[in-house]
Amino acid sequence: MLLEEILSRPNMLAAYDRVTGNKGAAGIDGVEAKDFKLQLDQKWVQFKSQLENGSYQPQAVKRVTIPKPNGGERHLGIPTYMDRLIQQAISQVLVKQYEPTFSENSYGFRSEKNAHQAALKAKEYINAGYSHVVDLDLSQFFDRVNHDYLMNELSRRITDKRVLKLIHKILRSEIADGKTLTRCKQGVPQGGPLSPLLSNIILDKLDKELEKRGLRYVRYADDCSIYVKSKRSGDRVMESITRYIEKELKLVVNTVKSSVTRPWLMKLLGFTFYHKKGEKGISVHRKSIASYKDKIR
Repeated sequence: MLLEEILSRPNMLAAYDRVTGNKGAAGIDGVEAKDFKLQLDQKWVQFKSQLENGSYQPQAVKRVTIPKPNGGERHLGIPTYMDRLIQQAISQVLVKQYEPTFSENSYGFRSEKNAHQAALKAKEYINAGYSHVVDLDLSQFFDRVNHDYLMNELSRRITDKRVLKLIHKILRSEIADGKTLTRCKQGVPQGGPLSPLLSNIILDKLDKELEKRGLRYVRYADDCSIYVKSKRSGDRVMESITRYIEKELKLVVNTVKSSVTRPWLMKLLGFTFYHKKGEKGISVHRKSIASYKDKIR
């Protein structure tokens, strides 16, 4: 059964190495990476038993706010190390089921994919004559994921109801914002090891829809750009895909930040396009360079 595979010793050891290797901040219980082994030695038998009998309850996720490079703020959720371990163990098993069926044009949170590859694919489309871009911005994607919709999608492949119940508990974990505890009713907090995979499972539905329509696109997490040959085509695609996203995926397209534009007028995942001997080349966007310099000062 799936839960037994998740809790197997080899999988848990791999999850432990990954979680402690990242050396992230402590969660709400104050346990840091250096203290986590002692906590496991003392309590793992108890926690494993709770996971097996369905009584395990994830602790609240600590909310922190960080500034976005282009303005605004992003909310991150920091689970405890124990909850991180469990999420990582689930992710490692589920990714083996889902990864083979993900789109070639999905580049985010995948071991063999990256943003530079996405930019190169976009350049290929542009040089093939797809001169306009439908630049889609999903409004607060990670905060808006509909739990019922996501659980329904997961149940199509996951037959072990204990795992579905556990994932649902993880999604519904309380959010600790200072001294305030709030029950999470929607969204997947950025910061948990399971959230990247869950986001790709949700947005794989968008990938399949774009492919069914024969559209050229690249997607990196919730950043999606579609390449067409005219402004008129772009306007049609923008309208119909926005309708699909909001009706079928229960998400919201930010109409202020989304647009139909030309490739050299946009920034794609930190890259920009420029004219080069009759073709379009790519380079790192100047704002991305400035942001990187700020980080290392």
